[in-house]
Amino acid sequence: MTILCPIDFSEPSRGALRYAAIAAVYSGESLTLLTVNDPLLEQAAAMANGRGSLEADARRELERFFNDTFSGRPPAAQVEFAVATGKPDVEILRTATERKVQLIVMSSRGATGIRKLFLGSVTERVLRATTVPVLVTPPAEAGPATRDDIRKAVRRILGPVDLTIPGSIEQTVEGARQIGVILGAQILLVHVIEPVRAMVPGHTFAANVDNERRDQAEQRLQAFVETLPDDPRIEPLVVFGEPAEEVAKIATDRQAGLVVMGLHASAVPGARMGSVTYRVLSVTHGLVLALPPSSSG
Repeated sequence: MTILCPIDFSEPSRGALRYAAIAAVYSGESLTLLTVNDPLLEQAAAMANGRGSLEADARRELERFFNDTFSGRPPAAQVEFAVATGKPDVEILRTATERKVQLIVMSSRGATGIRKLFLGSVTERVLRATTVPVLVTPPAEAGPATRDDIRKAVRRILGPVDLTIPGSIEQTVEGARQIGVILGAQILLVHVIEPVRAMVPGHTFAANVDNERRDQAEQRLQAFVETLPDDPRIEPLVVFGEPAEEVAKIATDRQAGLVVMGLHASAVPGARMGSVTYRVLSVTHGLVLALPPSSSG
């Protein structure tokens, strides 16, 4: 079992690597670094320098990038370096399957210019097809240097749940609790209700419906929380608004260092990432652990 961290040699992927290394230390898993070569570049390099030359160069560059990231003091985890050729998202997912990866760690953005390998679109395609959790790291953050850094950064975990989707709450809580126990972090479990809009102005129907929906949601969420162990502490919260905007706002206001949410199945064939999850990933500036339906166990 291993943790997979795709690398495009950009600063955002350096930050993702630091998070991946800390995750590997905490979990006791090995760490696999993967870079993907463009097929056309590989063909050109083969004609100029011989077959396998680009792969060898990429592997050396990958090892150098790793050592530079940790200033010659690598984390206490077994590290492997892998080089593939093809489309980045396809190779990431293939490697994850072949190596029985437990977690993929990658930035929400990647390199630009000549090294334009991993973009936001690649991260999106990985999220739409992944069968293992993906930790999406913010592009502007350097990442933690030590285990204490991650403990300080993640004192509270935000777990958005959709009470209308079977299994959503159990999946999110399971993922959030595992991390909360390890880091000693509290969990804020939030359900966002989109208000009903009355078709006839001046009628109180919508307000009455909203109040009833909120009462039912609060009772259901509280009842579920009461069935859970006391450690870590879990606080239920029900709010009104547009789900993605409210999740991002709560994460900022309540200083949640990590958002844990499900990649709920979509009605669109082949698409697994829910629209709310996509918007949260687009607007939030923090860590997001995305859980595919199959990871709920």
